[in-house]
Amino acid sequence: MTAIASINLHDPAVFQHGIPHEAFAQMRNTPGLTWSPDDDGTRGFWSVTRHDDLVTVSRDTATYSSGEGHIQIYDIDEDALEARASMIDMDPPVHTRLRRLISSAFTPRHVQDYRAAIQVRVRACLDELQQRGGGNWVDIVAKPIPIGVICDLMGVPEEDHNHLIGLTDHLVAGTGAEPLEPTAYGNTIDLRLLPFNSPAAFAMSEYAARLADVRRATPADDLITKLIEAEIDGERLTTEEFANFFRLMIFAGNETTRSSMAHLALHMQRFPEAFDAVRADRSLLSALTDEVIRYSSAILYFRRTVMAPTVLSGTELAVGDKVVMWYSAANFDENEYPDPYAFRVDRPPTSPHVAFGGGGAHFCLGASLARLEISELIAEILDRNLVLETVGEPEFVESNFVNGIEHLEVAL
Repeated sequence: MTAIASINLHDPAVFQHGIPHEAFAQMRNTPGLTWSPDDDGTRGFWSVTRHDDLVTVSRDTATYSSGEGHIQIYDIDEDALEARASMIDMDPPVHTRLRRLISSAFTPRHVQDYRAAIQVRVRACLDELQQRGGGNWVDIVAKPIPIGVICDLMGVPEEDHNHLIGLTDHLVAGTGAEPLEPTAYGNTIDLRLLPFNSPAAFAMSEYAARLADVRRATPADDLITKLIEAEIDGERLTTEEFANFFRLMIFAGNETTRSSMAHLALHMQRFPEAFDAVRADRSLLSALTDEVIRYSSAILYFRRTVMAPTVLSGTELAVGDKVVMWYSAANFDENEYPDPYAFRVDRPPTSPHVAFGGGGAHFCLGASLARLEISELIAEILDRNLVLETVGEPEFVESNFVNGIEHLEVAL
């Protein structure tokens, strides 16, 4: 058993200045998997930091389960597992049936229909940034665009978008070290039964129930209506299932794209030559977009639970072992990405990043939508010849789950 004593991956503070690249490089270069011991009542886990190993775990849902145990590092009780379960916490075939309810809305061809609406939101945010001469890039640009897009798809009224931004912020806060006020938003449920241990999960469920009632009375062409009318094996989603679905869609469709957009401002200042290359040759925009996503690695990890004795990278794994896939480490695997810390628009397409997962059943449903949003933002910045200069240091979200930025001041 090999442990990296210099880093405690249980601790959100380890990520308060971004991805701990030096520690992850040491782990990738250590034979086998590395072990993080128990911490504050939470069982230890095996870390998967190499690209090929992560792909193996991602694509073998029979051996590495999302439905058994929990998808985050910390452990939760059995009754909490059932109460908190959404599509992302399930294995095929249940996961597959739920995913089919909405997958058609996120196909690469279908998301092109959203391009015009995305461009409107991108232009409005950049107009505001220019009018102000700069400001908090996260609040002005990175937060409003993805929440606006996913809320449009879901059927959330425009006036409620900022409310949902606040709720998703509070969800992520549940992955930090500071305890949350359990009665916030009028919550009366034990926090251990709520996703992210956050009262914002209760508030989002309450909001989802109200919106579902509205759509039952007045159906519309949106995902809310589609979900409340859908049937699985002849049955409609329960109130709790619908709320969990809604919360997952809002969080996943917003938080991850937001984090990549937040990091975009840092990349533009650190690697201007890459953006200059795309300014001169727009055929490179797609490659640049994926490099932004790889380098940002918005979701730091997901966990799986071992269901049968197996061996991975020479390490013997037992039933019940926790295996944590560090996308933020695998995206910088030297064996997969030559010169991984360079920011390049000429990376070969044979080495796709794993920021959307390593393939298989749980590959990110919204990958095509996220790429489109980020590429449209980059294109509009280049069209306007905007040059961003960051002011001071970024304020990272305190989390070992989301590689988010809470505040990043920029000047134009």
